[in-house]
Amino acid sequence: MTESQTAVRPERRAELAAGLARVRARIADACAAAGRQRDEVTLVAVTKTYPAADVVALAGLGVTDVGENRDQEAAPKAEAVAAAGAAPRWHFIGQLQRNKARSVVRYADVVQSVDSVRLAAALDAAAGAVRDRPLDVLVQVSIDGDAARGGALPGAADPQRGLDPVAAAVAGADVLRLAGLMAVAPLGWEPDRAFARLAEVAAALRADHPGATVLSAGMSGDLESAIGHGATHVRVGSALLGMRPALR
Repeated sequence: MTESQTAVRPERRAELAAGLARVRARIADACAAAGRQRDEVTLVAVTKTYPAADVVALAGLGVTDVGENRDQEAAPKAEAVAAAGAAPRWHFIGQLQRNKARSVVRYADVVQSVDSVRLAAALDAAAGAVRDRPLDVLVQVSIDGDAARGGALPGAADPQRGLDPVAAAVAGADVLRLAGLMAVAPLGWEPDRAFARLAEVAAALRADHPGATVLSAGMSGDLESAIGHGATHVRVGSALLGMRPALR
C-alpha cells in the first residue's frame, strides 16, 4: 500500500472529527447518567470495510483502539497503518476460524470473540510461536443461549462451548490472558434486558476470575444502555465513520 493510499483528505478528516466528537459526547453523557467516570469506558472504532487511511486519521485524532472482524481485511490494513506510523491497539471482534489464528495473533492486541475451548487452544499455540507478550482475550457470550449464533453458553455443561470451560481454558493457557467478556444484544431483545443479563454473567465470571474486568458491549445504536450496565468498551462503527461501504 502506497503512502497516497493512507493519506487522509482534509474533508474526510473533518467528517471523522465531527463523528468522533458526537460519539465521545454520547459516551460522556451515558457515563454521567450512570454515575460513572468517563475514563472507565474505551471507544473501539470498528473500521471494517473502511480504508487504512481512516484508521490513520482516527489515530491522529486520539483514537487508541480499533476493531476489525475479517482477517483477510485486517491483516493488510494493520500492516499499512503501521507503515504510516500509527500504532492503535487492534481488537479482532469477528467470528474466528481456528485456521486464521496464526495470522490474527501477529497483529491483534485483543481477540474479543473466543467461544470454544478448541479456539482458545489454537490461539494459544499460535501466539506462543510468534509473540513475546500475552494476548488479551475476551470470551464471547451468547446472552440468549442460542448456540447457532456463536458465543459461549452461560451455565451450559458443554465441555467445548460452555462459558466456564472456555474461560478456564483461556485462563489456564500459556500465552493468553483472560481479560473479560464480549457480547452482542440478541435480535429481538431490548438492549436493557440484554445488557442486564450480561452484567449478571460478568459478575459471576469475576467471582471465579477477578482479573477479568473488561466488558465489551454496545454498538452505535445501544451504547448508552451498555454503559449503563457496566460496559468498559463500546464498539462503534457507523456512528463514528458514517455509512458503511458494502461488503465485497
